[in-house]
Amino acid sequence: MLIAAQLDAQPVTGPVRRVRSLPSLQQQYRAYLMQRIEDYKDSLTRGDLMRLGDEAAKDLQAGTSGQLVLTEVLMQETVDQQIIARLKLPSYRKWRAKILPLREAQRSPSHWGILDSDPVGMVLQLLEPNDRVLIVGSGADRACYLLAAHEIELQCLFGDTAAATRVEGIMASESLTGRFEAFVVALGGPWLPPAVNGPFHLVVIDAATLQALPPERQRALVLQAQHRTAPGGLHALVSVDADSAPEGCLHHYPDWQRIPPPPSPSGRSHGQGLRGVLLSGPPVPPSSLNR
Repeated sequence: MLIAAQLDAQPVTGPVRRVRSLPSLQQQYRAYLMQRIEDYKDSLTRGDLMRLGDEAAKDLQAGTSGQLVLTEVLMQETVDQQIIARLKLPSYRKWRAKILPLREAQRSPSHWGILDSDPVGMVLQLLEPNDRVLIVGSGADRACYLLAAHEIELQCLFGDTAAATRVEGIMASESLTGRFEAFVVALGGPWLPPAVNGPFHLVVIDAATLQALPPERQRALVLQAQHRTAPGGLHALVSVDADSAPEGCLHHYPDWQRIPPPPSPSGRSHGQGLRGVLLSGPPVPPSSLNR
């Protein structure tokens, strides 16, 4: 992640120089195939998986007159090829022709109804492929889709299964699931999945979800997120709900600095987009940086 201080500079007028580049199209295609294959396997019962393996073994033996040693790797590759054929997944050439214009559109904040002056729109220029982001609450789902299109690693926390299932469905339909994990937890409770361990370069919290919790669980949830934030990381308190003001959550951030949004030339209503506040953490002591 690039340094947050760049947000105070003049608006970026050209491409931001990245330390890490996006994966190649070949790598993205392989990730797409593996995700679809794993999703299909997860939908099968153990009995169905065993039958799929038996079919792969029979096909291999029939094609080699029984002279081939059936290794685990060869079986795995054969099963994967069977699933690719069963799902009628596209070739690289067809996938490339479809995915290039789709990804270009998905990487634009406006595609998801997010303004450049919204917190997630502001920080997008600082994030790089493989940076880690924690998203809390279904009201921040737009951020999931936008950041996934930029190859950001996402862990998302939801308070109910219906919300997680809805977001997972949209991610799958948009071919964005490669670096996305959703967890259903008691928000503000004492336990979080081991995968949600950080450090996170950005934390996006839905203000409506946070404000619906009892005060003690609100505080616990924010502290859990703060403790898992990387040095120099940012928090975005956001809302799509006109009745939920992200500013009402600022008392959980007494030592954090609010980053003002840039002037918006669009003249659109502040109520549009994924509005909210962007915060940077307390300065990190030099002794901590040198450890």
